[in-house]
Amino acid sequence: MGIVKFVAVAGLLIVVALLAIALGWRAVMQGRVKRATAITTPNGVESLEKVTLGGVDQWLLIRGFDRSNPVLLHLHGGPGSADISIARFFDSELIKHFTVVHWDQRGAGKSFSPDIPPESMTREQFVLDIRDLAEMLRKRFGVPGIYLVGHSWGSEIGALAASRYPELFQAYVGVGQVVEKSEQERISYRFVLDRAREAGNQRAIRDLERIGPPPYDGVPKLLVQRRWLERFGGVSRSEETKMRALIKRALSSPDYSLWDAVGFFRGQSFSSARLWDKRLPTNLFEQAPRIEVPVYFFAGRHDYNTPFELAERYYRALDAPRGKHFIWFENAAHMIPYEAPDEYADALIHRVLEETRAK
Repeated sequence: MGIVKFVAVAGLLIVVALLAIALGWRAVMQGRVKRATAITTPNGVESLEKVTLGGVDQWLLIRGFDRSNPVLLHLHGGPGSADISIARFFDSELIKHFTVVHWDQRGAGKSFSPDIPPESMTREQFVLDIRDLAEMLRKRFGVPGIYLVGHSWGSEIGALAASRYPELFQAYVGVGQVVEKSEQERISYRFVLDRAREAGNQRAIRDLERIGPPPYDGVPKLLVQRRWLERFGGVSRSEETKMRALIKRALSSPDYSLWDAVGFFRGQSFSSARLWDKRLPTNLFEQAPRIEVPVYFFAGRHDYNTPFELAERYYRALDAPRGKHFIWFENAAHMIPYEAPDEYADALIHRVLEETRAK
């Protein structure tokens, strides 16, 4: 065997061995996570299942210690930032008090498919999907209404659903509430450019001045701004929610295959591209001025991804005849459910649930 061929074969064997080790590590971690987070109570529920909403197959992870508990439907952010793969790492307290439903929305995560009709990727269709899913969950678990929790993009479609279909919901919780898309991006850009100048970070200043202030004509410029926003603490203030830490958790998820992981990244790109221009007119002052269920806003004091000051304005303007509440998370930014999971669970259990649970 020639030396070149020998080196090539040896290199291939090393790659195969490393891949086998990585896959073995993943299998061990998946088993460990599954055992550590298993629901073993007599009346518990733990189900990873596919449902059809609006003609498209979509995936749910349903977990809870007691299926007679109230049902909480979590709407992930993005668009496309599906979170079934990390749900088990952050819901340990919530599942004692709620039946928690994590949903990979159409085009995201496990629900991504290249066969999804692009024309179905509209904000209106997502609101209809929420309606249909809420109806399905109400009937299945025999509850009067669903606790609807929307994070970031999820709060945009969540507020619209709660406003249009109040009969389906027990309460609405907006976490990192989206309000007015164009103003949100202007505030966020000013914040990060100011921080860059204060820090004397010339690379950040050059990048931000190159893309200029919004509105942008597509996702790439927004990603430049978001990269620096993350660096300056406007997205998350915890190492636990940095991308590397979340990917490590996702890779050890028993609920995602490696193909699902590929689908996560394909779904993020697909969802962002398909929904970009459809989100630009978002203005909840006009589109959801009244919500006829109890409303709670969870705001991170350092959130400049969906700037807290806009959530405050919406809170003051919102007509909420059954009550509205604004709850601060002083040490968090935008990623409240993941960077402050204990405080987040406490607010949902000891504020939202205790104040609104059907007697």
